[in-house]
Amino acid sequence: MGGGTTGARPGLWAGQEGLQIVRLNAGTVHSLPADVIRPSYAVAEQKCGIVHLGIGAFHRAHQAEYTDLAMSQGDRDWRICGVSLRSAGVRNQLEPQDGLYTVTQKSAGAAKTSLVGSIAQVLVAPENPEAVVAALASADTHIVTLTVTEKGYCQGAGGALDETNEAVATELAGGDPASIYGYLAQAMERRKAAGLGALTLLSCDNLAQNGKQLERLLLAFLERSNPELAAWCAANCTFPSSMVDRIVPATTGKDLDLLAERLGVRDEGAVFTEAFSQWVIEDVFAGARPKWENAGAQLVQDVHPYETAKLRMLNGAHSAMAYLGLERGLVFVHEAMQHDAIRQLVGRLMRVEAASSLSPAPGQDLAGYADRLKERFDNPALEHRLVQIAMDGSQKIPQRWLETLAFHQQDGGDCPALLEALASWIVHVRGGSANVNDPMAGRLAQLWSEEGMAGIVPALVGRGGMFASSYIADEPTISHLQRLVAARSD
Repeated sequence: MGGGTTGARPGLWAGQEGLQIVRLNAGTVHSLPADVIRPSYAVAEQKCGIVHLGIGAFHRAHQAEYTDLAMSQGDRDWRICGVSLRSAGVRNQLEPQDGLYTVTQKSAGAAKTSLVGSIAQVLVAPENPEAVVAALASADTHIVTLTVTEKGYCQGAGGALDETNEAVATELAGGDPASIYGYLAQAMERRKAAGLGALTLLSCDNLAQNGKQLERLLLAFLERSNPELAAWCAANCTFPSSMVDRIVPATTGKDLDLLAERLGVRDEGAVFTEAFSQWVIEDVFAGARPKWENAGAQLVQDVHPYETAKLRMLNGAHSAMAYLGLERGLVFVHEAMQHDAIRQLVGRLMRVEAASSLSPAPGQDLAGYADRLKERFDNPALEHRLVQIAMDGSQKIPQRWLETLAFHQQDGGDCPALLEALASWIVHVRGGSANVNDPMAGRLAQLWSEEGMAGIVPALVGRGGMFASSYIADEPTISHLQRLVAARSD
C-alpha cells in the first residue's frame, strides 16, 4: 500500500487498487478493528499534568504508554504535552490525529496493537519557545520527563556542563532558550515568581544515575546564570533516577503500510516495539504523580543496580553488535546474532564481562536477564537496524563499555569481547566510507588524521586521552587494541 496523499480529499491515502484509507483521528477511532485495545477513559476530558522534552518513538512506546495505562486504571488528568526540541516531524504526525496513535508489539506470533490517548499536544520548540516555557511553568504541570539522548545533556570533558556548546553558550549570554537548560531555567523563574514549587524532573535517558546527572548539570547551569534560582531549584525540585528498557526500532514506511491495511486507517504516528517493557523509578517525587505502578512500573529506593545492568549488559551488547555487525556488512540486530563470532562475543560480554562488574539488588537475576536479552535480540520481527544503534557512540561508550573495562582493570580480569567491540568502534569513527553519525565525528576524524594508526588508541583511551576520565588503558591493553585496530584497517 502506498503512502502518498490522494490529492482529492485531505486525510485520505491511496492504497492498492485505488482503496482509500482515512487518517486515524478522534472521528475515525470507531472504525478500528475490535482487537485494538482502547483507552478506557474519556481522552479529551483529561488535563495535562506532564511535559515531556524530546518526544520521539521511544517515549511514545514507553512513558506515554505507561501513562495511558495508568489513566485506564483510574488515574486522571495526566495527559502529556510533548515537546520536540528540533524538528516538527512528530507534531506533523500527531496533530492531524488529535494526538492519537498506536503501539504495535511485534513478535513471531500475531501482532498486538493498542491505541494510546495520553499525548494531548506536541510543541515544536524552535517554532514557539514561549509556548514551551509556558507549559513548563503551568500550575497544572507536576512532572517533566526527558528523553533527549545522551548528547542532549551537553556534557563536556569529565562530564561537566559544556559551556562552549553553542546552545548553552547562547543561553548563558542571555539569548533565547535552545537546550533543556534554557527552557527549564526560564520556566523555573516563572514558577518561582508565581509561588509554584514541587516540580519533579524525571530523566529517562541511558545515563548512569541519570537523575543525579540532570540535577548536577542543571544546577551548574543555574549557578552560572542565576544563583538565586539555583537555590530555589535545589529546594523545590526532585530528580528521580530511572531505568527504561524497551527496544523500539525506527518505524519504516513498510510498517505503516501494513498497519494501515490491518486497521483500515492510516496512522502516521504509529510505533512498533517488542512485548517486553520495564520502567524502574526512584521513588522521590516532589508532588503528585501518576500511579505508574498500576501499569507495571517498579517504584524503588535505589535504581542503580537496575540501570547499571541495563547499560552494561543490554546497551553494551547492542553497541557491540552495531559496530561488529556493520563492519561485516550486516543490517539488523537479529542478523548479528546469527553470526557465530558476534554471537559468542555478545554472550561473553553480557554473561562474563558485564555481569561480573555488577552488584545486583536482592532478587535481581543477572543470568536470567542475559537469557531474556538473548531472546529479545533474536526476534526477527523487530528489524532493529544496527546503524540506528551506532549513532552517537562517543556519548554512549563510557557508560556502556569503559566503566566495565575500568572495573576489570582493577580486579585483573580480561575483557576480550569489549576490546573487540572497542576496536570496531575506533575504526568506525575514522570515517571514510562509513557514515559516522556522532556529535564528535569531526573531532574524531581529525584525531585519526593527526595521530594515525600508531597513535589513535592512546589518544582515545591512554593517559590524557579523550576518554581518560572514564578509562585509562594500561600499556599491554593499548598494544592489544592497536593490533585489533590495525587488523581491521588492512
